[in-house]
Amino acid sequence: MPAGTGFVLAGADVLVAGYFSAKQKDFAALMDAAATALTARGARVVGLIVQRRGVSNGGAGKMGLPYSSRTLMSYGKVREVAALCERSGADAVVFLNDLTPRQYVALSRSFGCPAVSFAGILPSAPPGADPHLGGQDSGATGRP
Repeated sequence: MPAGTGFVLAGADVLVAGYFSAKQKDFAALMDAAATALTARGARVVGLIVQRRGVSNGGAGKMGLPYSSRTLMSYGKVREVAALCERSGADAVVFLNDLTPRQYVALSRSFGCPAVSFAGILPSAPPGADPHLGGQDSGATGRP
């Protein structure tokens, strides 16, 4: 979450979102752990959204890369999250993934509420989360 955003977790209605490679089999446990941690800190989790990228979406070599460097998720999934934000009255969407400043701005505009990284609002990410998937060090350049 960029500096100066001032998001307050306590009392907020939040959606929890995560982008995962098909190789990551424990994504449901990671989402549940994040929801539990957010609830323990006073947030009300109003929904969970998962985007998974499998082999059929660009081949095995692209499974760990974001669908979009701008939005992390696919355009359809971004629209789905925006609709859920509107229906639920969510105050924020908390991503298990690190978000770049560009992603923060693009997603916040698309959702109509702040998009924040779990690691940016809580001291540590859930065990096993890939903090760089879709973040600044996502490997989107094709380099390790």
